[in-house]
Amino acid sequence: MKQPHVFAGNPLDRGDQQRRDEEWLQAQSQSPNSRFLPLRNLDILLDRRSDIRLGWIDAAEVRRLNITAAPLFLGISDGVSRFAIDVSELNDQAAGELVPNETRWFEEARDAAMALSLAEAGIVAQARMQIDWHARHRFCGVCGEQTHIARGGQMRLCPSCNSNHFPRTDPVIIVVVGHGDDCLLGQSRGRLSRLGWYSALAGFVDQAESIEEAVRREVREESGIEVGDVQYHSSQPWPFPSSLMIGCHAQALTTEIHHDEEEMADVRWWNRADALSALQGRHPDLKLPGPIAIAHHLIKSWAENPTAD
Repeated sequence: MKQPHVFAGNPLDRGDQQRRDEEWLQAQSQSPNSRFLPLRNLDILLDRRSDIRLGWIDAAEVRRLNITAAPLFLGISDGVSRFAIDVSELNDQAAGELVPNETRWFEEARDAAMALSLAEAGIVAQARMQIDWHARHRFCGVCGEQTHIARGGQMRLCPSCNSNHFPRTDPVIIVVVGHGDDCLLGQSRGRLSRLGWYSALAGFVDQAESIEEAVRREVREESGIEVGDVQYHSSQPWPFPSSLMIGCHAQALTTEIHHDEEEMADVRWWNRADALSALQGRHPDLKLPGPIAIAHHLIKSWAENPTAD
């Protein structure tokens, strides 16, 4: 088995059967054995009294701070129920009680994930996605009535029209296109171009579209290159806000680039030596995403395995 990508190593049993029992969930949310992961403005509480780890708190601390947000059930590990809880309502003074000294602090999720184990980074992804989705989807998309949390946060229920609403995950293809000893990398307008990075081409999967169709369409739209064979590589949850990155390798049928100038700042072919040098941080012109991103591993896999082309 391949080692999971960052955000893909969540060890929790998500407790599908337990979620159906509202009385059990209520009891667990008040149990002294349960643990709660606070998020403030989607930043994660970390603790480094020994090594850096998630900053779990107990139910007594939740009550002491008078946090009114409903806890979201993440799952169970070693018999302990784990919840995420949004503490954005706390003012600076109250939030300061969670970080009374330098052993605790709130950290942006990308930076937190790079400091944590793969297992805890996976929990970060789940917690951030769920907190963000519930904050964005408080009202029914059918009738407009305010909804309420059900199944521990796995869904929202409309009390007016009885519609069920489930957290969405947006599928995104991300692909390294190869042609002989060259691979196709692009620089989208915005963050990548400002940083001077090149990355694998990517885009959302449309409705009624297969992964292979999405790869071919996105590559054609962004670069003008036609793609033939598509091979799945691996996937990565990406909680910004809620995507599933579907990593692929593909073979080009054409080589002449006509990139979408509105969406892409640049698209070009780079050879294997360029990619290997850039992965080591030694290339003067090519900068690639770091190991937190699936793009890094797709490029690395292509560059280090020429016989797999």
